[in-house]
Amino acid sequence: MKLVSIHKHFFLVIALIGGIQMTHAQIWSLQTCLDTAKVLNKSLEIGRNNIEISTERHDEASSNLIPKVNVDASYKYFTDLPYQLLPLSVFGGPDGQFKEAQFGVPHNINVTGSLVVPIYNPQVYGAIQSTSVAEEIAELSYQKTEEQLFFEISNLYYNLQILDHQLAFIDSNFLNASRLLDNMRLLESQQMARATDVGKVQLQCDQLLTQKTILTNKQQQVLNYLKLLIGVPAETNLQIDYTIAFESRADYNLNATIDYRLVQTQNKLLTIELSTLKRTRIPSLSFFASYGVTGFGYDKKPNDFLNFYPIGFAGIQLNYPLFNGMITTHKISQKSLELKNNTLQLSLISEQSNVQSENARLQKKSAEQIISMTLKQIETAKEVYRQTIFQLKEQSATLTDVLLADNAVREAQQSYLNAIIDYFKADLELKKVSGNFNAASN
Repeated sequence: MKLVSIHKHFFLVIALIGGIQMTHAQIWSLQTCLDTAKVLNKSLEIGRNNIEISTERHDEASSNLIPKVNVDASYKYFTDLPYQLLPLSVFGGPDGQFKEAQFGVPHNINVTGSLVVPIYNPQVYGAIQSTSVAEEIAELSYQKTEEQLFFEISNLYYNLQILDHQLAFIDSNFLNASRLLDNMRLLESQQMARATDVGKVQLQCDQLLTQKTILTNKQQQVLNYLKLLIGVPAETNLQIDYTIAFESRADYNLNATIDYRLVQTQNKLLTIELSTLKRTRIPSLSFFASYGVTGFGYDKKPNDFLNFYPIGFAGIQLNYPLFNGMITTHKISQKSLELKNNTLQLSLISEQSNVQSENARLQKKSAEQIISMTLKQIETAKEVYRQTIFQLKEQSATLTDVLLADNAVREAQQSYLNAIIDYFKADLELKKVSGNFNAASN
């Protein structure tokens, strides 16, 4: 992911939203929803921040190779000078006897500058490698979040399209039911139909209105959730393209999924961590130097003074861990087991992807066949319904025949819509499990 591209699209998206709110007529395509979510969705923004955090951690680890310079300064005023015990034997006195004495002056000033240059430290190099791989993991985690977000947005978008077509079918069926109700009332007034027949048709109309209310509420709920995932305000006048342009979509090449790449990168990180643990037994080497001045002052007359004296040194420091109570050995064993589990997980993900891809292909193929069959069934059911209505007028069919024909139309319509949504979902799932969804959505 290139964060710069996000910033390039940001102002375009803001302008798009502003235009939509002003015109109240802009139709949001699926790609528009995805592009807007890429900029405004808060989960993706958190992911981008995590990438920047991992970059800063890598830079922090690399900074451990840069020489360190410190300056220390202190001032002490002794109200009571420290005591020292002097052996009397130094002055010719008996052994084992001491005399206390105070040394120094009340005022002490120290200013010291120190330099430390790391020459070789295996843990620092290991940390640099680890944080570099951690950057890759943060990047892949972002892509995984983006993939899941795009998957959910696409699903919601398709659901809204299906709900709109369900409402259209209900309106059409309600129109037919209303006409039938008018005819039944006319027949009842002519004592050619019973009141129970009118009641049956009235019940069917009421049921259609109830279904319409339920679907309308569901449509608004799905739309609200879609706005949330995109990241636009709830009051945004978001109108999607309800046209379902169904066409058979080709299969996708099987690529490494983000889950597989993520575990693969974690394998690389575990390998580096294991190598770093083993290298902790290697000595580390650094150069250090220090230079400063020490000031002594006395404030009693007539011998008051404040004199400064330089102090400086340089050297090489070698740190060699000889034995730490088997802690490193146990850590190496733990990390080796983690690496083994990671390798097994890679194999498991690969097998799961193959099975999921095959299942998605089968579901997609099955849904495509059902779509073709249900389209014919809808036309057949409509023709049967028209003929049954005509036969009812000719009194060669009963109301029950009409209601059964009407139910057949509705069942065929619902089967068609179910097949459409199954096809879209299978196509999305196939994109995802074959490693093509994220690339296709970008």
